[in-house]
Amino acid sequence: MKLAILSESPADEAALRLLVGQVLGEPLQLVTPTLRARGWPSVEQVLPPILRHLHFHTDAQGLVVVVDSDDSPVHTEAHDAPGHHHPFCRVCRLRAVFRRTLRNLPPARGRSGPLRAVGVAVPAIEAWLLCGRDDAVNEAAWVAGQESGRLPYTRAELKARVYGTMRPSLPWETKRAVEEIARHRGDVRRLEHDFPQGFGSLVRDLRAWRRPG
Repeated sequence: MKLAILSESPADEAALRLLVGQVLGEPLQLVTPTLRARGWPSVEQVLPPILRHLHFHTDAQGLVVVVDSDDSPVHTEAHDAPGHHHPFCRVCRLRAVFRRTLRNLPPARGRSGPLRAVGVAVPAIEAWLLCGRDDAVNEAAWVAGQESGRLPYTRAELKARVYGTMRPSLPWETKRAVEEIARHRGDVRRLEHDFPQGFGSLVRDLRAWRRPG
């Protein structure tokens, strides 16, 4: 399948390429976006021009977008109600950017627009990388910490657990991220269980690509 991946760093995108391939169960051919992002605000800003470029100038079938939640509200099933939009939920915001951008695009290359897959790592992609190695790291623990005001860990601590340092080089960060995703050997059930909203949203979008119509 031919698609593009947009995230907050090249290391994240390398891990996501492997993870998305595991979920779809088929080889991927990546189309490189014309713009790159560094951090959450940048991803939201460059998403519309990337969507337009993919639609008019490439044959990419879909776009995968994954960001960290940081301290923002975690997506919930209530946000999926018709007409609902949480102004600070990053899943809701990214989906809204897709909707606003694609509804104004005329058909091109026999399609109405690239397929959408949106995920948010709670609170950061390092939590996904630790899945199965540290049972204390999961969405429920983070949400409980947000509600109580006593977070179970910090994003810096997660980074140190994965990379052995809070300031990894890009090659080391990429190597460790890919190693941790490869550890799942294509079985993403534990990730779905431990991160049912942020990772679950991504998986549900990707699986919808394979359904007829």
